[in-house]
Amino acid sequence: MSKNAKLAVLGSINADHILNLAHFPRPGETVIGQNYQVAFGGKGANQAVAAGRAGADIAFIGCVGADDIGERIREQLTQDNIDTTPVEVVEGESTGVAMIFVNGDGENNIGIYSGANAALTPDCVARHQQVIAGADALLMQLESPLESVLAAATFARQHQTQVILNPAPATPLSDELLALIDIITPNETEAESLTGIAVHNDDDAARAAAVLHAKGIGTVLITLGSRGVWLSEQGDGQRIAGFSVKAIDTIAAGDTFNGAFVTARLEQKPMYDAVRFAHAAAAIAVTRSGAQPSVPWRTEIDEFLQQQG
Repeated sequence: MSKNAKLAVLGSINADHILNLAHFPRPGETVIGQNYQVAFGGKGANQAVAAGRAGADIAFIGCVGADDIGERIREQLTQDNIDTTPVEVVEGESTGVAMIFVNGDGENNIGIYSGANAALTPDCVARHQQVIAGADALLMQLESPLESVLAAATFARQHQTQVILNPAPATPLSDELLALIDIITPNETEAESLTGIAVHNDDDAARAAAVLHAKGIGTVLITLGSRGVWLSEQGDGQRIAGFSVKAIDTIAAGDTFNGAFVTARLEQKPMYDAVRFAHAAAAIAVTRSGAQPSVPWRTEIDEFLQQQG
């Protein structure tokens, strides 16, 4: 794949309502927060923004409500170098919403209303199958209906489009879907959900990756938070360390990693270099608050990597 390689991202679009709290409320407890903000999010949109800002030639398949925030999100996505032609406006439905609490340690608790995201049906996917067919890679997550993810992966396989799945949030997946995936990028929780193996160390990660390889997935990247990523290609595994930074807010760190990683691969960066590029993007993102507002641009990622030597 080359500089002109095309990326399709299929996924969710949300308005994130974020409130910072000293600690998460226990049942029945009211906690006074500060720094309330509304930011644009959704795993699909976050990953699309990460790819667009990192320099990908990208089109995004998704749905927003026929409301003011949906219109604003589409405008913002266009400014982030994303082709929003395949983003449909759903009459009579609101744009998806995420309610996010962030505690003093930068951890988050999230509740989601899918809203217009539920309209990303297999029929909707079929209307945009030419976008998938014309792409070199298709990146997806699991905030969209599972049957639509399967339909898109099936189209992609028919047209030799590489399928990358970030299996988040953790959801049971059929062997039928897993067999269509070329690269999968679970975190430790999602890896355990898919394989039954709790990932506490590199050996666990290698065993979990082996289970996923056996399902037909050639490349497995298990993200390990501050410990980096376990990369396994056809069973040949290594841990690639991340960069040490002071995290303010981990919202969208994984999404930033995924969007940047796929962008680097589309530019034919070797796998190890692509992971380091994605680590750099995620490291910058966690030093900023919010989902899409925290996502870095290409010049920032390149500068960060130069400073690391």
